[in-house]
Amino acid sequence: MAKPKTAYVCADCGASALQWFGSCPSCGAAGTLSETVVEKTAAHRYAGAAAAPVALHEIPARELERVPTGVSELDRALGGGLVAGQVVLIGGDPGIGKSTLLLQTLAALGQAVLYVSGEESAEQVALRARRLALEVEGVRLIAETQLERVLAALEASRPRVAVVDSIQTLWSDTLQSAPGSVAQVRECAAQLTRHAKRAGIALFMIGHVTKEGAIAGPRVLEHIVDTVLYFEGELHSAFRLVRAVKNRFGAVNELGVFAMTEKGLKGVANPSRLFLSTHEKPIPGSCVLATLEGTRPLLVEIQALVDAAHSPNPRRLSVGLEQNRLAMLLAVLHRHGGIATWEQDVFVNAVGGVRIAEPAADLAVSLAIVSSLTDKPIQGSVAVFGEIGLAGEVRPAPRGQERLKEIAKLGFAKALVPKSNAPKSKIPGLEVLAVERVDQAVQLLRDL
Repeated sequence: MAKPKTAYVCADCGASALQWFGSCPSCGAAGTLSETVVEKTAAHRYAGAAAAPVALHEIPARELERVPTGVSELDRALGGGLVAGQVVLIGGDPGIGKSTLLLQTLAALGQAVLYVSGEESAEQVALRARRLALEVEGVRLIAETQLERVLAALEASRPRVAVVDSIQTLWSDTLQSAPGSVAQVRECAAQLTRHAKRAGIALFMIGHVTKEGAIAGPRVLEHIVDTVLYFEGELHSAFRLVRAVKNRFGAVNELGVFAMTEKGLKGVANPSRLFLSTHEKPIPGSCVLATLEGTRPLLVEIQALVDAAHSPNPRRLSVGLEQNRLAMLLAVLHRHGGIATWEQDVFVNAVGGVRIAEPAADLAVSLAIVSSLTDKPIQGSVAVFGEIGLAGEVRPAPRGQERLKEIAKLGFAKALVPKSNAPKSKIPGLEVLAVERVDQAVQLLRDL
């Protein structure tokens, strides 16, 4: 019997090599090549009829019909609901609530839905549904890991929405490698996506994550699907965030906010209140930021602690914010605001476990640091946003009017914003303080 031919496949980019290398010849990632059996077939399994080119202007452009999932915060993350043929990959840490959320979604959808469980037995899924008190009369369940049987079940039941939990547990008869390997994950995801597109099924695939937080398997897995959602949040916290990092049918960085309860995940209608601590009186080092997550404005409390350093190298630590940007802001405060922190440890935190990547948080972080250093609290009725440049200028933030409306809606009396974001007409109940440079903002903080 002839020895099966093998190749070494990269777990990150999916490129193959005839021999093992310490780093991938294609993407350069270290230690990602693994041995995989190369299969040969008489005809390619994806072969089909040739398509003829057509003029783009002759193709009718129609609005996509969206199917509400029954979970409003998930609909927001998806861009308004599901689309027929849409394939959604959802990843997150173990135990964060991926299976719970999708089981709740299928129960809310009701008829013509299918749950494929490769992680748990049918009895375990039934116990979870009973514990969550879900109405699951219309949900069909199959505990299966073989791809061909899963495809046959999808063909026989023809559901509107299906869930595969998880893609790393499936294996195909056409490959000899183990479930979860690069070849199996890529093959199973490609065949499921092809079937979903052909049959018009909205398909959810749950994906495992690595210790770095990225979805396990080849990077091509995220390219195959239409939408990629990530679960965020600490396991010991009651709040969960679902963020869209890729969406062919909607905006990216949309955010859904959930609270974990005894009855499963519940959507949070006003998430700004989750990220604002309730203090009896204003405290030093606390500043309210008006940030933007996708199309949703949020108010988040930024906390800073500046303390005398007890080592020759002062510490700079940020949680939920970019570490390098914190070092840059401290240098700008020293150069253009006269605030020196070279002998102090600086710690910055975004309350509630939310991660803020936009530069519009610069002004709030800087003022929280100054407030903690000078031991002077910022008034509780003040909210802030704005980007700070290396020259000390305060730059405008995108969609400033929506941020100001959210500030006014939650009862804040004052907003400290870049001059370019100052509204042309007065917003009822809100006093807007516009600044052009960081030293002006520091001086306003001292005068408040």
